[in-house]
Amino acid sequence: MILRPVYPVTRLYHVVDDDTGLQVDFMPLIHGVRSFEGLSSRSAVRDVDGLPLRVASLEEIIVSKKAEGRDRDKAGLPILEKT
Repeated sequence: MILRPVYPVTRLYHVVDDDTGLQVDFMPLIHGVRSFEGLSSRSAVRDVDGLPLRVASLEEIIVSKKAEGRDRDKAGLPILEKT
């Protein structure tokens, strides 16, 4: 199932596989990241059902949430940083 949670406010696509419980967000813009190419070069490749999937590091996610600066992102930072 592919969802656009808050169209047109966000261009995010939220993909959910109800059979496996996998949830993935696809974003055309990530705050705190200069380029997708740079992010890709620092990412890890994980196997998801036989397909390669690039995954940003936890450190990159923390940088992005700090740059975004939304209250909900700030609220989760202590947990992410402790992790």
